[in-house]
Amino acid sequence: MKNILSVIVIMCISLVSQAQTKIGEQAPNFTLKNIDGKIVSLTDYKSQKGVIIVFTCNHCPYSKLYEDRIVSLNTKYEKEGFPLIAINSNNPKDYEEDSYENMIIRAKDKGFTFPYLVDDKGIYKKYGASKTPHVYLLEKKNNSFEVVYIGAIDDNARAPKEVKEKYLENAIQAIKKGDKVNPSVTKAIGCSIKPY
Repeated sequence: MKNILSVIVIMCISLVSQAQTKIGEQAPNFTLKNIDGKIVSLTDYKSQKGVIIVFTCNHCPYSKLYEDRIVSLNTKYEKEGFPLIAINSNNPKDYEEDSYENMIIRAKDKGFTFPYLVDDKGIYKKYGASKTPHVYLLEKKNNSFEVVYIGAIDDNARAPKEVKEKYLENAIQAIKKGDKVNPSVTKAIGCSIKPY
């Protein structure tokens, strides 16, 4: 019986790891509902140089610490061809604060100028996102988007003025210069996603 359970666990781990998007792979498309009621798809951004995807939520203290930085990132980089899309994959049954209605309120209160999508389809699994916030930087290549950076926004969630490494911004600058993103992966720090 233990052997059968071991095999099942290994198979499940294998399936999950295969589903996760890796550096250099094509980013999975998605079609999700925005807080304005409209449907947003990654393919809507085909005219952009890249896209910043941030898996985030309302209730997580780490996500809250990064909200102002996320707004600033979109303000700075949207006009340079790198718009931001925020995705909330949390089930509101676990945290009412993460409900669609509360997403609308939070976005208005914080001045979100970018789509804030509800992920009730498990898109986070296709990307391999496990934390909030968890960032994926996509670069447009040959009519699709390639994942070039995965991880944290920077190296200091608690104190924006004490940030020493702006991982995401450095990755965007590398793309703009035609350089390789380094590091291409950092550890996302935050709350675990509580999916539907």
